[in-house]
Amino acid sequence: MNTIAVIDWKDLLLGSEDWSFLPEVILRTVIMFLIIILGLRILGKRGVKQLSVFELVVIIGLGSAAGDPMFYKDVGIVFSLLVFIVIIALYALLTYFLGKSKRFEDMVEGKPVCLIRDGVFEIENFKKENLGNDEFFAELRLRGISHLGQIETAIEETSGGVSVFFRETDEIRYGLPIMLNSLDHPVKVIEKAGFYSCTFCGYTEEKTPGAAGKCSHCGKEKWVSSSNNKRVT
Repeated sequence: MNTIAVIDWKDLLLGSEDWSFLPEVILRTVIMFLIIILGLRILGKRGVKQLSVFELVVIIGLGSAAGDPMFYKDVGIVFSLLVFIVIIALYALLTYFLGKSKRFEDMVEGKPVCLIRDGVFEIENFKKENLGNDEFFAELRLRGISHLGQIETAIEETSGGVSVFFRETDEIRYGLPIMLNSLDHPVKVIEKAGFYSCTFCGYTEEKTPGAAGKCSHCGKEKWVSSSNNKRVT
């Protein structure tokens, strides 16, 4: 004769714990929520591109809360449900304060940062964002940009995306080329007169044959021939 299994509702809802564990669940959730935010702020905007910090935190938190009770018998559904409620409540609370305080919003989500102004890198801002040249140039190329002289301003938004404002076609200047291998052979001595760009900051000026000298913008000494190609859209 087959025996019908009796559902142990306490085991199903609470796992191996009891109700006294609920306050600790709330505390653990709050702590981990703050740790995730801190980690993402340290990681930088590029790590959360296309998602706000809080959207990513909610996705990570809810994903973990939903995943554990699926695999571990000793993790009760009630505790996972409580985690969901706490995360959603924290999200709603922090969103409220974000709307009320600009300072709090800047502290948590950061501020937009100008990376290029008038075709030249804002060096200090660029360093703060821990953004590699190759990565940034690849993103610009995807927008049909072949040199910095085509750009008036480039801003990294709080989401990690880059907003680019272009010069009008008839206002395009000479600028640092960003095509593949364009920076592979910098020079310190100018052999042919023309426009040259600093390989470090993109500052561009007209030079005559002779020693290239130091960049007046950043003090570096390596230069490449500039480009003034029009954008092809």
